[in-house]
Amino acid sequence: MESGMPLSGRQRALIRESWQRVSGSPVQHGLVLFTRLFDLDPDLLPLFQYNCKQFASAQECLSAPEFLDHIRKVMLVIDAAVSHLENLSCLEEYLCNLGKKHQAVGVKVESFSTVGESLLYMLEKCLGTAFSPDVREAWSKLYGAVVKAMERGWEALPEGD
Repeated sequence: MESGMPLSGRQRALIRESWQRVSGSPVQHGLVLFTRLFDLDPDLLPLFQYNCKQFASAQECLSAPEFLDHIRKVMLVIDAAVSHLENLSCLEEYLCNLGKKHQAVGVKVESFSTVGESLLYMLEKCLGTAFSPDVREAWSKLYGAVVKAMERGWEALPEGD
């Protein structure tokens, strides 16, 4: 999995260090991420439906047990990426399939930039002063590599599907 430039050893260390401080409370931090996501792009809310139930508000969605499960899954994907920093390519097939699933439910590739902004926001809120420009850059690079792999899931689908 390529992201242009591979992560340096220092960037991998910064990612691991910062993730260690966040990963102990995945749902709590995931709620920060998704609250920010819905603030930035409320049009994403209708993509989250469970049992054909449309949420009336972001708050209703953020408190639904099914959505909390979704948050846990998102945080597990981030955890997997952090765990495989030396060999992100081993996640290629998984991330490609994850991209296909997101496309199937109506997510647009462009929405991932808003998710990236929300991820950086969450890290900044959780890490405080430890969220340095170097940490931001390292996470941006990692997120870019993950999204590129997920986008290949879009590209793998034939037109008209």
